[in-house]
Amino acid sequence: MRIAVLGGGNGAFAAAADLTEKGHEVRHWRRDAAALHAVINLEDAAGIRPIRLARVCADVGEAVRDAELVFLPDPAFTQPDNARRLASHLADGQVVFLAPGTFGAYAMREAMRTRCAVAETGTLPWLTRKHGPGTAAITARATRLPTGVYPARMHDVAFAVLQRAFPAVEPVEDALSAALMNAGPVLHPPLILMNAGPLEHFERWDIHKEGTQPSIRRVTDALDAERIAAREALGYAPPHFPLADHYRADGDEWMYGRRVHQKLTESGDWKERIVLTEHRYMREDVEMGLAFLVSVCEWTGVPCPVARGLLALGGAVLGRDLRKGARTLEGLGLSQCSREDLRRLLREGR
Repeated sequence: MRIAVLGGGNGAFAAAADLTEKGHEVRHWRRDAAALHAVINLEDAAGIRPIRLARVCADVGEAVRDAELVFLPDPAFTQPDNARRLASHLADGQVVFLAPGTFGAYAMREAMRTRCAVAETGTLPWLTRKHGPGTAAITARATRLPTGVYPARMHDVAFAVLQRAFPAVEPVEDALSAALMNAGPVLHPPLILMNAGPLEHFERWDIHKEGTQPSIRRVTDALDAERIAAREALGYAPPHFPLADHYRADGDEWMYGRRVHQKLTESGDWKERIVLTEHRYMREDVEMGLAFLVSVCEWTGVPCPVARGLLALGGAVLGRDLRKGARTLEGLGLSQCSREDLRRLLREGR
């Protein structure tokens, strides 16, 4: 299968190497062409081995041309620029996949004015970090990826492509349902904001190990309950993938399977430097994802005191009102829709 992987972050490097090893023809593009690697060292439980990509591309059009799947695992704040880059290169029949999306399936498709299906899921398909500039280290691979498509009427077309590359994808009702599966805006805001002191004091700090304490877990559970209440208010069916399952050793399997939190902390890869005003946990998960969740809760009439409080704290750190961001229902021009109008839009597109 021909796959274009766009981006230069941890997820893009893992995608390029892992999908190549699985037999796909991968073309990798990133803005910094000088930092592209024709060979990526893939490191996981099986050891470390070199993976030669089919092609690295300085031109995004070359990467996308004739690709059946266009995969974008980079942060949501890169989506507006990528939409502009891709708009003139996409062709009918291609599928664009965002991991995660933060409702980017809607935002990007509208910006690109494309007829392609755009899908999004709730997390990266890998827990991964770079080990140096040319090595992708994978701690775990996702076993369940709740995924929605915009517009939903193109579900069958999109999943016929997605399942060939990502067998773990599981269909949900539409792109909004998938956006409300996004784990980042629930997991990361409490971890970074309630660990702000040690993050700014120590050179490196593991928010998932030392930074995950019982009081923080209680806040995470309360925030996740608000997300699930919003899903239920919109009529979305379970499973809702409660984040508590990520921490449990038994029970329902979460997106990365069981016992994955232990693997994550034992790897040591998440003991890192996080600059609060710059890191994607703030710029994507608070500024965009949490703001989006608050806007959906308020639109549906679901109380969200924890989400609103964390969003206000994030705004204080950044010095601006994050509730007025571009990735809210107001910023997307959807806040005046009736529920029926929104359901119709999600199903049919514009």
